[in-house]
Amino acid sequence: MDKKPIIRVRDVMKTDFGTIDGIATVAEALKKMKALKTSVLVVNKRHDDDEYGLVTAGDIARHVLAKDRAPDRVNVYEIMSKPVISVHPDMDIRYCSRLFANHNLVRAPVLDGRNVVGMISPNTLVLDGLYQLV
Repeated sequence: MDKKPIIRVRDVMKTDFGTIDGIATVAEALKKMKALKTSVLVVNKRHDDDEYGLVTAGDIARHVLAKDRAPDRVNVYEIMSKPVISVHPDMDIRYCSRLFANHNLVRAPVLDGRNVVGMISPNTLVLDGLYQLV
């Protein structure tokens, strides 16, 4: 029997990701997203016992644009998701994919200890991970 190779999250995660403070305005988040060419930012912890958050372009569309709120008058902490489901860099991409499917995730931060070291998405899992198995 052939044993399938294990591809880990660390092998396919994106290590270039943007961060922002929760107190920042949505206007600032939009500028940062545009500059980094991304649709998601990790929201920094306020202190050691806090958790990371995520703010996505979808959050901004739902909570700011659709409700006709001013981006310069809404703070990131008002619309972000927190706490977020995170994954460990040593997780097998098959289990990570199941986690995404079970919880309808679009992105997850990769935490090594208490620090974000990357971001993972279903696209990355399939295009960079599954691709290596075929």
